[in-house]
Amino acid sequence: MADEESFAEFYRGAYPGLVIELYAYTGDLGDAQDAAQEAFARTWQRWDKVGSYDRPRAWVARVGYRLAVSRWRKARSTLANLWRQGPQPDVAPPGVVSMVLVEALRLIPERQRRAVVLHYMGGYSVAEIAEMDGVAEGTVKAWLSRGRRRLAELLTDETNGMKEANRYA
Repeated sequence: MADEESFAEFYRGAYPGLVIELYAYTGDLGDAQDAAQEAFARTWQRWDKVGSYDRPRAWVARVGYRLAVSRWRKARSTLANLWRQGPQPDVAPPGVVSMVLVEALRLIPERQRRAVVLHYMGGYSVAEIAEMDGVAEGTVKAWLSRGRRRLAELLTDETNGMKEANRYA
């Protein structure tokens, strides 16, 4: 309990100043807040040791600066990779059928949705999905069966609704 109280006091006192420092360093308030929060999360994990340092604020600041630099490096690496690959190919916006399907998929349970998308859109076999999710193949088959049945119901309802709307258009 004393550790929680001492860390909470340290956090309240040091967090605002570290965010301001990191903001000045990164030029982005969101990045500064993210780096500071992660630095304090790491500090909390080691508070029994860091709390005994003469200058724990220096330790958390060093972690915050390293996190900010790491994000820059990652962003620079991502940009360099994108540059090497050239411009992204044009992708047509989704059509009405795709949008209706996505809406219907949102309405089925997550496991069924995942299985249906992986199998029918991703091309994964039942065995591959079972291995990915750590379940028996029969479980994946059940998810697919239930997902297909529910999608059929939803899409039939949607199609009937679209026909009705078109009749009055």
